[in-house]
Amino acid sequence: MIIDAVLSPAEIDLLPQQDLTKAVCIVFDVLRATSSILTGLAHGAEEIRPVVSIDEAFAARVQWPDAVLGGERFGDRIDGFDLGNSPQEYCRDGLRRIVTTTTNGTVALRACEAAREVWVGALLNMQALVGRLRQTAPERVLLVCAGTFRELALEDVLAAGMLACACPEATLTDAAHVARALYLQYQGRELTGLEQSKNGGVLRASGRGGDVLWCAQISRFPVIGILRDGVIKKG
Repeated sequence: MIIDAVLSPAEIDLLPQQDLTKAVCIVFDVLRATSSILTGLAHGAEEIRPVVSIDEAFAARVQWPDAVLGGERFGDRIDGFDLGNSPQEYCRDGLRRIVTTTTNGTVALRACEAAREVWVGALLNMQALVGRLRQTAPERVLLVCAGTFRELALEDVLAAGMLACACPEATLTDAAHVARALYLQYQGRELTGLEQSKNGGVLRASGRGGDVLWCAQISRFPVIGILRDGVIKKG
């Protein structure tokens, strides 16, 4: 098994041009999109549709009239949406179908659509990810770090590196080695890593420190979200 990593949004832009048919892509947007998606799945959501634009989200609700809209722009809930991007909002009962759009996370998920499989990753489901990799042993794994706007996001690379560390039998590319090395700097201090990240600082400064604490939980949920035909369901 070869583990590679995509560390920045600029690299994500190029994914649709690559042959991903033999790759399992695992997308990390730890603060907060993939953490929110996994929280929703763990609390009963059956289908979550990630979309790129706000207009696409409203159009998707025409197809899914019973769906709720969730997501963010600049970290805040979008006007006319039912939910923002706090994972704690996705613990609510009755969220059967969700359409979500975020600045980076849903863009990264959609960029991987041509892959053999696309998994939703975070610290919250790390053990489940590792177990699934060992069970399926794909030929190629691509750890996709969603980033923030056009920048690398420390928390995403940290999570990717944690997964790389958990697969000592795998062959790592240079990018995966970079992620692994970053994780080792924070091993056992994952919350510190999230708090020191730019996103973590912004969230804490805006009174959303509880989201950072939530997203720093390791292996809380034994859930893997798998994107197929534009919809994420439990795998």
